[in-house]
Amino acid sequence: MKAIYKSIGIALVGLSLTACGDDFLTVTSPTQEDSSEYFTTKAHVEEAVVAAYDPMHWTDWSMGNYEPYTLMSDIMADDLWVGGSDKNDNQNWHLMANYEATPLKVITSIWIDGFSGVKRCNDVLEDIQSEIEGATADDLKYFEAQARVLRAYYANWLWKFYGNVPYFDKNLQEPYITEQITADQLYEKMIGDLDAALALDVLPMKGTDTTFGRVTKAMAYMLYAEIVMYQKDDTRYPTALKYMKEIIESGEYSLNPDYAQIFEEAGEWCNESIYEINYISENAARDWGAPLTAGGTVLPTLISPNNWPSGQDGHNTGWGFCPVRLSTYEMFSADDARRDATCWDVRAFDGTYNKRYQDEGFFLQKYSARADGNAGQVASGELNYNNNWRIYRYSETLLNAAELLILTGGSAGEAAGYLNQVRHRAGLLTELPATIDNIIEERHLEFVGEGKRYWDLIRSGKAATTLVPDEYGYRTNSWTANKKYLPIPQSEIDRAQGTLTQNPY
Repeated sequence: MKAIYKSIGIALVGLSLTACGDDFLTVTSPTQEDSSEYFTTKAHVEEAVVAAYDPMHWTDWSMGNYEPYTLMSDIMADDLWVGGSDKNDNQNWHLMANYEATPLKVITSIWIDGFSGVKRCNDVLEDIQSEIEGATADDLKYFEAQARVLRAYYANWLWKFYGNVPYFDKNLQEPYITEQITADQLYEKMIGDLDAALALDVLPMKGTDTTFGRVTKAMAYMLYAEIVMYQKDDTRYPTALKYMKEIIESGEYSLNPDYAQIFEEAGEWCNESIYEINYISENAARDWGAPLTAGGTVLPTLISPNNWPSGQDGHNTGWGFCPVRLSTYEMFSADDARRDATCWDVRAFDGTYNKRYQDEGFFLQKYSARADGNAGQVASGELNYNNNWRIYRYSETLLNAAELLILTGGSAGEAAGYLNQVRHRAGLLTELPATIDNIIEERHLEFVGEGKRYWDLIRSGKAATTLVPDEYGYRTNSWTANKKYLPIPQSEIDRAQGTLTQNPY
C-alpha cells in the first residue's frame, strides 16, 4: 500500500540567493492568517511536515528540466548511455557524461529542488519552536526527527553533485544571501542533523502500511552510512557498522526471494525495501502545465524505447533516454537472476520502433514503462507512472556491513556471509571472499540504474581508471579528481552578487 504525501501548497519556494526589494510585491492578506498564526496547531504543523517531503518527487521533471537525480549520477558512470535523438537532445546530460559540463550547461533542478527541500525542513523546525496546540512532546520530537533527516537527505544531493555550496539551517531574510561552505563543512552539518534526529529516539525501525514513505530509523541509518562511506570518514565507520548490524539484527527486513519482483508494483514496500519515494497513477493529475502536482513519475517514459508498440512485450512507449550499455548486459553471468530483471533485451523484437542515439538494444527494465503502469491517471499518461523509486534496499545494508567490516578490521568470515547472501539470492552458488573489490563489483551488479555506481567508483578510488574514453567515441574524456563536483549553475553565481566561488571544473 502506498502512503502518498501530497503537497498542500504551502511554502512552495525554490531557493534564490537574491530577492527583489520592491515594496509593492509584499502583500498582507486582510482575511488570512500569516504563517506565525497558522502553524500553531498539530494539524497545521503536520501539513508543513508533509510539504517537506514533496521535493523528493520533483527531480524527474521540475523547473523546466528532466533530471532524475539517480540517473544524473548513472550517466556519469559506466552502465547507461544518455541516448535521446542525438547528443544535442538533453545536451546538458551528454556534456556531463563526457565530463565537460559548463556553468551554462549543467543540471539545475537538483540544485533548486535540494534547496527547496532544505527550506521546507527549516520551516518545520522553526514552526515547532512555538506553542503547538494539541501536540505532545513526542509529537514535536517526531516532527523534528523527520525534518532533520529530510534536511540531511536533501543536503546529500547538493553535497555530492555540487560540493561547495551556500547553506543555511535557518531560513534566510532579504537579501537572501548566505555563506558558501566547503563540502567537508556540509558533511559535518549532515552528520549533525542525523545524530540529533536519532538521539530523539522516536523514529520506528520500519514503517507500516499507513506510514510507508515516512522517514524511519533504518532510512536514517542508511543515509548515515552512505555519507560516511562516501566521505571515507574512518572515525565514523564503527558507528555506521553498528547501525547496519542493528538493521540486520532487528529482523524487520530481509531479501526478497524474487529479485525481479522488487521493481514491480507488487514489490513495493516489500520486506527488502528500506526507503522508497512514492508515486501513484490512480487519479494522478500531473500534467504539462503542472509538473509539481502530486501523482506519478515521468521516469519510465524517459527511459523506454521510442515509438514502442503499445502493450508489446508488456510495455508502453517512451523517449529513448538512458539505454543500457551492451557491456552492462554482458557483465552478468547467464545464471544471474539480476541480468534480465535489470536489462530489457529488445534485440529479438521483430517489429519496429524508433531506434535512437546510442541504442544497443537494451533498456532499464527496473523502471521501464509497463503497459498498465499508468492505469487510472486523469491527466497526461506519459507523466503519471506508478513506479516508486527504490532508494535504500536491505541488500545494500548487507553489502555496507560487509564493506565496513573489512574497513574496520572485523571478521572476514562474517563479511563474506553478508556478501554471499546477496549473491545466493541472485541464483549464484559460487561464494566469494569479502574483499573491497568483490563488494564493489557486487554492488555494481545489484544496483544498476539505482544511482549508486558513480559514487561507488569515486569513493573506492576506481573512477579515474574506470571512467575513461569508450570504444564508440561517445565518451572522449576521462574522469579526473577536479570533476568530482559539477559546475555551480551560472544562474546561481549571478544571483549571488559575488559571494559564490565556482567549482574548479
